[in-house]
Amino acid sequence: MTSTSTPPPAGTSRTPLSHNRRTNAMPDTVIFDVNGTLVDSNYQHTLAWYRALRRSNITVPIWRIHRTIGMGGDKLITELAGPDAEKAHGDEVRGSWDEEFQLLIDEIQPLPGAHELLAEVKRRGFQIVLASSGKAAHVEHSLELIGARELADAWTTSDDVSDSKPAPELVETALQKVSRSSAIMVGDATWDVIAAVKLGVPTIALLTGGSSRAELIDAGSIAVFDSPQDLLDHLDITPLAHPSDETGRNAAH
Repeated sequence: MTSTSTPPPAGTSRTPLSHNRRTNAMPDTVIFDVNGTLVDSNYQHTLAWYRALRRSNITVPIWRIHRTIGMGGDKLITELAGPDAEKAHGDEVRGSWDEEFQLLIDEIQPLPGAHELLAEVKRRGFQIVLASSGKAAHVEHSLELIGARELADAWTTSDDVSDSKPAPELVETALQKVSRSSAIMVGDATWDVIAAVKLGVPTIALLTGGSSRAELIDAGSIAVFDSPQDLLDHLDITPLAHPSDETGRNAAH
């Protein structure tokens, strides 16, 4: 796939993949990132981090903060302000972030097509794992927003991982939550793609987090769609056309 200087027409970056690079098999499990992929939260996260950093007299341009969203909070401060800032203010900033984010959480809404995408992927016989390194209360809030509690086979929270994206632990933990192991990931940030690639798990990326097509493709995504609704409308040209498991496929019809 090649990138151009202007946005490509619909379908340009939609390239089907016939197999899972890790197992050489069609996937039977779909790992969905949550923030920025299913719920429209990346800019609230960005603003909360900006305000939290300012409370510790650290000023970072908001655009730079946005580029780190999707990276774990344990790595974000070092990425933005350096190891000295993390050492001196890391826990303080993360505490401030939690307070600032709570002021914005009610503004967060599901992305169009998010619930319907999960429901259709489930109907087709895939297992679904929601992969988030967020706090349990925030994950629970997102589950309610997108009506995912009855659709997801499992989900992760910060309690499940010690090393966040772009480390692959979150993706690996998500796989361990279910019985199957041939997976594909759906995410919105380059950090999602990088983490999954480290495990050989292919990623379908969405533009809903604010990363560009070129960035997501360069990071290793196998296809890029505009939104959950766009992906839903084109599932049949992706590895999500049907699962590898015959029982799951038969149950879907």
